[in-house]
Amino acid sequence: MDQKVVESISNKVSRQFPEVAGKKPSVKRRAGAKSVSAQETFLLVYKGKGVNPAGKAIPRHVRVVANAKGKIIKISTSR
Repeated sequence: MDQKVVESISNKVSRQFPEVAGKKPSVKRRAGAKSVSAQETFLLVYKGKGVNPAGKAIPRHVRVVANAKGKIIKISTSR
């Protein structure tokens, strides 16, 4: 996946999840894509830390499925 595309996706994700802003994702090619289009898809995993109301750090993982052009297909996150 092109570095410019990864940066574009990262900007979109960091707007929605500020706790992963500035983090580099791990990028993996997905085998057997089940998306509507037959395009190749990639899985980007961001790891960050959030803070709960009590002030305790909580790990946060954001998983993003995107195509090679940078279109985000799905986003999921841990709590």
